[in-house]
Amino acid sequence: METKASGDVDFWVRDSSSLGLCAFDPADVGVFFLSEDEELPAEVEDYSTFSRPPVQGLIVAGCSGPVNHMLLGHLTLALARRFDALVDFDGLLSGYRTVGDDKCHAAVLARARAMASALPGRLTEVPYGTGDGGRWLRHVGDVEFLEAWLRHPDFHLVK
Repeated sequence: METKASGDVDFWVRDSSSLGLCAFDPADVGVFFLSEDEELPAEVEDYSTFSRPPVQGLIVAGCSGPVNHMLLGHLTLALARRFDALVDFDGLLSGYRTVGDDKCHAAVLARARAMASALPGRLTEVPYGTGDGGRWLRHVGDVEFLEAWLRHPDFHLVK
């Protein structure tokens, strides 16, 4: 673990059994990152569908790839349980991305809504402002949803 002057922490998961997971090849596991989310809550984000909107956030991030996504998902689940927190996926969980997704928001949104409706728990679309002045959506879910998503055969996190 490496703590930076800002308070951010880089760390590695050496023993995944503490998360209830089988062992992974260390060559497949990258570094993870933990930091305070200084932009949460942002005034332009709408959390009105939640009875308890977030007042502070943590950023938990890691490398790409199935092993890292699984570890990151379980780390996030442990933190969400511990803090009774929501999980902001920082994008839409729309199943596997296909060529042209970035150009066809309607297809991405339709897949995201179909996937979300098939799993237990709560997953909500939260609008946010894009850099070009537009609006788009990201998913925010509860612990029950994340538990189900981690068991789903298409599980992955937003890149």
